[in-house]
Amino acid sequence: MLTRGINHVGTLTNDASRLQTFYKEVFDAEVVRDGSELPNGDGPRLTIIKIGEFAELNVFEIEGNTEADRQTPMFGRGRLDHLALQAESFESFIEIRERLMAHGAADDFVTDFGGMLSIFFRDPDGLECEICVENPDAVAGVSNPPGTRAARFS
Repeated sequence: MLTRGINHVGTLTNDASRLQTFYKEVFDAEVVRDGSELPNGDGPRLTIIKIGEFAELNVFEIEGNTEADRQTPMFGRGRLDHLALQAESFESFIEIRERLMAHGAADDFVTDFGGMLSIFFRDPDGLECEICVENPDAVAGVSNPPGTRAARFS
């Protein structure tokens, strides 16, 4: 198998602080990031809540977005924002990248988020997904905004 499991699930909220408190108090989760998604302070508030070794909630609080208000019965709730899988190894990540491009599900762009490399792709139903792996070129304490191309894959 080329994956270890789920890396993170992207969700929407109207109150990131409330959500942080809940996951910390109930699950002993750790908030590893909280602030603007972009380094210049623009963009939505992004909270990353670590709930396991390779399991995070990437929670977006977007002013004016009402999707988090929708509470309808099961199977009427719509899809998640996105799903991210954790590659088993860097070699698996490269293999998955080649397969995604061969299937036309992704282009050649690899995002360097600092400690993590990511490839965004769409599954056959159109769901936005990612494949993630630890960045072998990571520099401690350095994080990069979305859209930062990984130098190794330039």
